[in-house]
Amino acid sequence: MLHFFEKGHGHPLLFFHGFCESGEMWRHLADSLSSQYRVICPDFPGFGNSPLNQPIQGIEEVAEQLEDWIEALQIKNPIVLGHSLGGYVALALLERMGERIKAIGLLHSTAFADDQEKKEMRNRVLVFLKKHGAAKFVSSFVPQLFPEHRRIELAEAMAVAIEDGKRSSLEGLLAYTAAMRDRKERLAVLEQFVGPKLLLAGTLDGAVKIESSRAQQKAYTHYVELEGVGHLGMVEEKEKTLSVVQDFIYEVLK
Repeated sequence: MLHFFEKGHGHPLLFFHGFCESGEMWRHLADSLSSQYRVICPDFPGFGNSPLNQPIQGIEEVAEQLEDWIEALQIKNPIVLGHSLGGYVALALLERMGERIKAIGLLHSTAFADDQEKKEMRNRVLVFLKKHGAAKFVSSFVPQLFPEHRRIELAEAMAVAIEDGKRSSLEGLLAYTAAMRDRKERLAVLEQFVGPKLLLAGTLDGAVKIESSRAQQKAYTHYVELEGVGHLGMVEEKEKTLSVVQDFIYEVLK
């Protein structure tokens, strides 16, 4: 069973974390939204407090485990929001569950597959992980997710993110890196879904380029750019990100 935390009552909101993260990444949003909604934040297998009990070959297997978890908890018509890797998993889950999902939101994520440049970067990550291990990788990887000009200002949040990332298992980091590299494009899955769809993008995102987000924005019912924000809007601009998410949920449920 996946480890997760939940707060509040009302319509269920599922928040999926990114690579080198855990459900704790959503704590601020969960605290704020739980006054109106049931907020549930799992740790993916191999991250946070969820063990990697079985090998993961692809994003689809993570989605399958999450579907089983959702059914076990009897969660009905959830609004699913995913950051980065969490967005890839959310799309794979949408492919499986379809209209059993009320709405989907991608934060600093994409429906496109990796291009060749990104695949090569993933391969370099695999080499680094095998040579140096998880802790050294996390210490070098996580700061790159923050905009360079704000790293001193956000040093405390960065330190928290690094410590959270260090709870990731080496086996998990290797498996998800390969799974992200090999994942398929799911733009058609998104376009066929008739429910509300959000894409939140950062104009300074180094992991999901703003040009890529703009190229797919027509597939979403709601598209928002955060000016001067990198890959971690929920950390860099907590209140702006909360406001975007709140507005989206309100539109979905009104």
